[in-house]
Amino acid sequence: MYIDYTNHRCILNIFFIDLSLSQHLDPSVVRASSITVPDVGEVYHISCVTSDRLWVSEYRRLLQVDSTGHVIQELKIIVRSYLPTGTHSVTEDGDLIFINGDKVQTMTLGGTITTLLKERERLLCIHSSRINGDILVGYRDGVFRCDWRGNHRIELEYRFYYPTFIIENKNGDIWVSDGEGLAVVVMDKYGGYRFNYRGQHQFEFYPLGICTNILGQVLVCDAFNDNVHLLDQDGHFLRFLLTKEHGLRRPTALCVDDKHNLYVGEWNSNTITVYKYLQETEESKSSIVESK
Repeated sequence: MYIDYTNHRCILNIFFIDLSLSQHLDPSVVRASSITVPDVGEVYHISCVTSDRLWVSEYRRLLQVDSTGHVIQELKIIVRSYLPTGTHSVTEDGDLIFINGDKVQTMTLGGTITTLLKERERLLCIHSSRINGDILVGYRDGVFRCDWRGNHRIELEYRFYYPTFIIENKNGDIWVSDGEGLAVVVMDKYGGYRFNYRGQHQFEFYPLGICTNILGQVLVCDAFNDNVHLLDQDGHFLRFLLTKEHGLRRPTALCVDDKHNLYVGEWNSNTITVYKYLQETEESKSSIVESK
């Protein structure tokens, strides 16, 4: 695998090597617990509020649950996608921001719902920036950003096939899982194209849920190959963090909480598995202090 940065564009090229997945497995990954959400068929997306509060979505339902799976709150939403998508996010203040049909809405901790935006496009995914509070929104073939009030919209130049999940890394880069494009597309904070990542397998790479950690590494679900990829901030593959050997089946959703626990949701399952994987090192300690 190499990344070509010539002509101010970056093209990620993958050379397939016949290696067993076990050679890439991370022995430090530990299954800590699981959360079963009642009356849910599958987990499309997870947004962490705290280490004991999550927002979880399935098709047309959005639920807040605690660490035992008890449902605290439920919202009915309109979804305009046939795929799992990242339809909600949590702001720095703990408010929920979510897509409901053609609208972007927020709900405060007190339960007040406000409509920020109403769009003609088919809205698919959303992310609330922890850097400046901006909102990133993916729609049928594009992504735009606006401020936390829904103003000052800026359209990003890259044209997508079907952006399903979107996040912002600590360096400001924007990472988008492009479901139908079978790639993760990465742009800088100004929306300029950096590179794309197309997986490690001879089989079709199908990225869905995506999140970052305190080190600026990026975790990506590959639903077709039943694994979670761990990448550095420049798209270099580090290892398979989770695979079938961990019991993973059709992963769709990822989230990291304030204690660096990793939550993983799957298609056709109402169970969220919680993993410990980030070992405390001098690098991670300094990153945590830096982020406060």
